Order: sequence, then structure tokens, then C-alpha cells
Amino acid sequence: MKLCGRVVKYGEDVNTDVIIPSKYLAYTNPHDLAKHAMEGVDPSFLEKVKERKIVVAGKNFGCGSSREQAPVALKYAGAEGIVAESFARIFYRNAVNIGLPILECPSVSKDVDDGDELEVDIGMGVVRNMTKGKELHGNQTPDFLLRIMEKGLVQYVKEERS
Repeated sequence: MKLCGRVVKYGEDVNTDVIIPSKYLAYTNPHDLAKHAMEGVDPSFLEKVKERKIVVAGKNFGCGSSREQAPVALKYAGAEGIVAESFARIFYRNAVNIGLPILECPSVSKDVDDGDELEVDIGMGVVRNMTKGKELHGNQTPDFLLRIMEKGLVQYVKEERS
């Protein structure tokens, strides 16, 4: 699984409460959630993600409450994947379950800037910063997780059972 695109960059400890503020948790339509993605930290996110498809962040992305709406809001807002130094475990699993590609790469926040052009190989754990000519190495993603990310957990289970 590969991603290509420009970066929207954030810092450390980006909390689910700023990814999708609690006042929007009553929404069940993912497109309604998307309208408020990152509203708590970056009101211009929706404009940025139209042309910058990869979210990059520091440590502990998705910390806070275990709301599945956080990765849903990002995905439906247009984020094609997230690369961070580390993720809160429940956010990581929620992203995988809904089919949002995600990769841990320990040095990404130091070597990638807002607007940089990236090529990301989720399976191999390789991030190529085309703007700076650097290659970073993160965690390889097991094949079964890649298959879940490609389809989402529900579709993956349906296909595995048939």
C-alpha cells in the first residue's frame, strides 16, 4: 500500500478532542463529521487537506478518548493516510479498522515539514521525502493489517468468511 502527496503537519499529543470536538459526536454521517475534522486545533484543515493528503505528526497522535469518530472524520475529510512518530493504541486500531492507512515512523516530525511531498510505502515502513531527498524508515506493517486497512475491518471479515 502506497501513498503519495503533500503534507499537513501537526505536533505532538494531538488529542481526539481536537481531531473531532465532542459537540459533534452525535453525528452519525461520516461526511458531517468530516466537516469538523481538526477544528479544535486547525480551523483551516479542510482547505489544506484538499491538496495535501498526508497528515504527519509527532508522538502520541490520537491520544485522549477512544472515539472512533476521530479517524473517521480525518478519512472523510480527505486525509489518505497518517504518518506519526507514535500513535495512541486505540486510535491506531480504530484507524486500521475503518481503513485509514497509518504508519509509525520515529523521525518523521524532524525530517518532514508542512507542504513537503512524500511517497509512503505503508507495508515496508518507508517514507521518502521527495522535497528534501531523504528516506526515513518506520515500522513495517504486517500483511494482515495491510489487508484490513485496504478494505476496513467489516469488509475484510466478510471476505474472509466467504
